[in-house]
Amino acid sequence: MIGVQMAQQLKDAGLVWKPGPGDRFTIPDRDLDDEVFVLSNMTIEVHQVPEGRVIGFNGTTEWALDDVEIEETLWLPRENQLRDLLGGTFRSLHRTDDGYSVETTEVFTAPTAEEAYATALLALLGEVFE
Repeated sequence: MIGVQMAQQLKDAGLVWKPGPGDRFTIPDRDLDDEVFVLSNMTIEVHQVPEGRVIGFNGTTEWALDDVEIEETLWLPRENQLRDLLGGTFRSLHRTDDGYSVETTEVFTAPTAEEAYATALLALLGEVFE
């Protein structure tokens, strides 16, 4: 799983989250940075309200809130989601002595496959928004 810092960099670079079941997220700046939540059709799901989309916490007694605006959350994309977001630019993933490398038009290395994908995606987003 990528860390909060990398996820924030992706968000700042323009990555848009379209929430779906199984997606992981955190709620930074509310003393919940270390908590990872998972969207589920049972307990945590996306609701459309007049003010926009919110993530509702259904039936969770430990929560002091019923929902949180999506803009207040931070998506933690999974490895397959990061790879999919690279689209046709993705060429290969290789294990290296120090971790993993992802090849697009360049090669990006990191300790984990998720971080290598995220680094490649950051570069792609930088090209798209320049």
